[in-house]
Amino acid sequence: MTESHPRISKAVIPAAGLGTRFLPATKATPKEMLPVVDKPAIQYVVEEAVSAGLDDVLMITGRNKRPLEDHFDRNYELESALQKKGDAERLAKVQESSDLATMHYVRQGDPKGLGHAVLCAAPHVGHEPFAVLLGDDLIDPRDPLLQRMVEVQEQHGGSVIALMEVAPEQIHLYGCAAVEATDDGDVVKVTGLVEKPEPADAPSNYAIIGRYVLDPHIFGILRRTEPGRGGEIQLTDALQQLADDEKVGGPVHGVVFKGRRYDTGDRGDYLRAIVRLACEREDLGPDFRTWLRSYVAEEM
Repeated sequence: MTESHPRISKAVIPAAGLGTRFLPATKATPKEMLPVVDKPAIQYVVEEAVSAGLDDVLMITGRNKRPLEDHFDRNYELESALQKKGDAERLAKVQESSDLATMHYVRQGDPKGLGHAVLCAAPHVGHEPFAVLLGDDLIDPRDPLLQRMVEVQEQHGGSVIALMEVAPEQIHLYGCAAVEATDDGDVVKVTGLVEKPEPADAPSNYAIIGRYVLDPHIFGILRRTEPGRGGEIQLTDALQQLADDEKVGGPVHGVVFKGRRYDTGDRGDYLRAIVRLACEREDLGPDFRTWLRSYVAEEM
């Protein structure tokens, strides 16, 4: 009989990064608030968490991140103005973000890496398993990755990470996992992890992408984890300890994702994400695709 594990209800979204790759746009605007078509990137991430049943969301922020809190709060002046105009469609869009989830915020303070950002969530999460969603990775809602990861964690316990096969020459851009097959085609057991290895040293071409479901034992390990690559506390290093010793926090599994993912952390991929999502929109797609075909034909 399959063992039952505690139901996950909390999501943690680290959002304290400086967004230096998007300067000068991010000098005064958080990178998470950059629009992907007509919605900030961070809203897609919160919507994904809610769609997976996680409506208690803690955002790890830093200095100059107040617009994130404002976006998920009510704006009574704007709502009143739209209501007076009878603009019900835009009013609904404005209210949507404030009604999505129960939002909480804590500041990271010193930017000591992803592992430190996750550790900042310990008082809120307590002793429950929880999800971590990185804002640079947007997962298409038609490919419910996080929901599948929650299912795997509830079945096996321990922690679950999202994996994606990449070209060997790209593996140095990611954390990388050594894996063993399981009876489920999209699930592997993780036996080792390396942060941004050189291609010759990589144990596989399975890259870690920005979704995690973590056992709360990760907090105790992170408190003892020394700074690693880049002088930061790496979540990958803590997960390696969990994979080494299943008695502390259970096993580590990976869900191999083959769906649609949009990387908004890179300027080129950010632009490609906007084009892809705009092309698929019912309200924008037909006209935009016509213009895009014409533009490419003329310029190329």
